[in-house]
Amino acid sequence: MSDLDFYAHVATRGDVLGVGIGAQPAEWQTKLGADFLDTEDGSLLRRDYGLVELSFQEEDGAWPCFGVSVQVHRLRWDTESSVPAALRGTYGEFAASTRFEDLAAAIAGLGCSVEPEREEDGTTGDIHRYRVPESGVRIFVRADEEDQGQAGEVWSLSVSPAWWREAG
Repeated sequence: MSDLDFYAHVATRGDVLGVGIGAQPAEWQTKLGADFLDTEDGSLLRRDYGLVELSFQEEDGAWPCFGVSVQVHRLRWDTESSVPAALRGTYGEFAASTRFEDLAAAIAGLGCSVEPEREEDGTTGDIHRYRVPESGVRIFVRADEEDQGQAGEVWSLSVSPAWWREAG
């Protein structure tokens, strides 16, 4: 398995190592380990594993996950400490960047499609946004070669059904 397999799995299934939206922080810790940074702000909790960033909201004493972001762009500076050991153990080494066309081909190989999102939603011109209709996962891709990356590189993947219901 490879890092591309990981990204394609997240894009088509919306989970990380079998854990996803609705899972509690302890479930994530069981799968990804204890090497994370938590930032709590009232009823919101953000858990940062480097490559994987999670959002939780307190509901009646529980903390269900409502957002999963895979921050591929962070690997440009550090692939070793940014990738949780559990992911390296399952998928191997992670490259410093991933090309969108490679990810789109891997997604198609899993029987799903990728479609562009409309740009008039406030997304800046240096990022293009795509959607995997079968999963609802959004993929953000660098469009501007002048700003911290190469055009066509995957910036991040977003699994956040509640946010996208509101945004359309």
